[in-house]
Amino acid sequence: MVATTLKRAAFALLGTIAIPAMVAAQEAPLTIGMSTTPTTLDPHEDSSAPNNATSRHIWDSLINLTGTSSNAPELATEWKAVDPTHWEFKLRDSVKFHDGSEFNADDVVASLLRARDKPSQGFASYTRNIANVTAKDPLTVVIETKVPDPLLLNSVSRIRIISADCKDAPVTDFDNGKCAIGTGAYSFVSYQPGSNLTVKRNDSYFAGPSHWSNVTLRFLPDDGARLASLLSNEIDIIETLPADGMARVESSEKLQIVNGQSSRFVYMGIDVSREASPFVKASNGSDLDKNPLKDIRVRKAMLMSINRPAIVDRVMQKNGTVADQFVADGYAGHSSKVEAIKYDPAAAKALLAEAGYPDGFSLTLHGPSGRYVKDAEVLQAVGQMFTRIGIKTKVEVMPWSMYSEAYSKGTYSVYLGSWGVNTGETTNPTVALVASRDEKKGTGRYNGGGVSDAKIDDVLAKASSTLDEAERKPLLEELSVQTFDNLWLLPMHYENVVLGAKKTVSYKPRGDKYTLAYEVQPAN
Repeated sequence: MVATTLKRAAFALLGTIAIPAMVAAQEAPLTIGMSTTPTTLDPHEDSSAPNNATSRHIWDSLINLTGTSSNAPELATEWKAVDPTHWEFKLRDSVKFHDGSEFNADDVVASLLRARDKPSQGFASYTRNIANVTAKDPLTVVIETKVPDPLLLNSVSRIRIISADCKDAPVTDFDNGKCAIGTGAYSFVSYQPGSNLTVKRNDSYFAGPSHWSNVTLRFLPDDGARLASLLSNEIDIIETLPADGMARVESSEKLQIVNGQSSRFVYMGIDVSREASPFVKASNGSDLDKNPLKDIRVRKAMLMSINRPAIVDRVMQKNGTVADQFVADGYAGHSSKVEAIKYDPAAAKALLAEAGYPDGFSLTLHGPSGRYVKDAEVLQAVGQMFTRIGIKTKVEVMPWSMYSEAYSKGTYSVYLGSWGVNTGETTNPTVALVASRDEKKGTGRYNGGGVSDAKIDDVLAKASSTLDEAERKPLLEELSVQTFDNLWLLPMHYENVVLGAKKTVSYKPRGDKYTLAYEVQPAN
């Protein structure tokens, strides 16, 4: 291993790096209105879109996952598979952390192992196949995998590289700024949890300095507040432009709508594991002798009762596309064999009766408010549709910060969830959402419904270790078939990307829906 103790002290003596006068004079601030609040700045604590998008401003990864899900060099300039289970990465030379200390292989080793071994297991979906990480020399890292892993490059692109000095630091040291030290395009200035993050431009960034001298990420999950901030000229660009504010933005001479497509799959999670589910009762409120959600006929009836085209068209105001499986046609793993369940409330009632629930039952439907496009409204619509077929439904929504950990742990009976399928194929969502929960294997981290299907686990293991694309293709498709023919998840829709912005800025929406300050450009 390369020594790290002395390198920090040595570079601390160098002081502040000189900034060319021409660069320093470009004082152009940027304010972004984010639609969801991150739970922490610790980049390895929890893998959620708000956390990951925020962390990318301060920290880099070995590989840059682009807005189209391709892999580009970042802290690694090149890489190669030495053999089926060993990958070698050459690191960028002369990169410095924001505190002036030099980046090298020790930081990569510390970061990847920290993400793999953290008790939260937030990144288990990406680190589960990493057996070991070693420094061959100061600028060469070798990653050993447990099995041949065709998605390793995508996986390491998700893991931010922190200073090795902070490998044992608690979450609080990142949130208070002590360890919020990266090599990224911006350096930490201040963080007010639930309110905002302020960063300043890294003028020595290896990829060149950003146009924006200072950036403030304001966390505004309330649609009205976010829209009002844009309309009042307080903010330059906002995420998830509320549908009911589109006309006002379109009519403005100073504002614009920015559209794109995302890979975010939204679904209803179902408790299929417990014999008695905590938020499912008989119609009169008494306990049931068994969990009706374990019956596929009940799950199918629930999906048939949801008018998904109407939800996308009216509730979401066309800011989505109806989904029947993890990925749309044209992506790896989409299967024509998956049955597209149509809206049919009469047939849904008949299925409930066939399953032994002619009078239905009652349940509480849980979800976040301000995390997904019109999430609270979508939940209310679904609740009304369930009620119409005899499933008396109460809806409870809460802030993402309260909801995010609870739903993934299996707290709820029926809940709204989503997954950004940024790999463009089906092993990634399968590992996280429906594979049997196994901390040692790193599977099922967000499997809140307790799905445990031996066939899926077996196919997933084969798909995850098959490097040949021709052999892998039918395995990816089988994951879709097994997941959605069994309705382990109820598919809802894919979200579209709709942002509001001043006409003074330009932005190309990303498939992962991240809004990154260094990709925002001044308008031509």
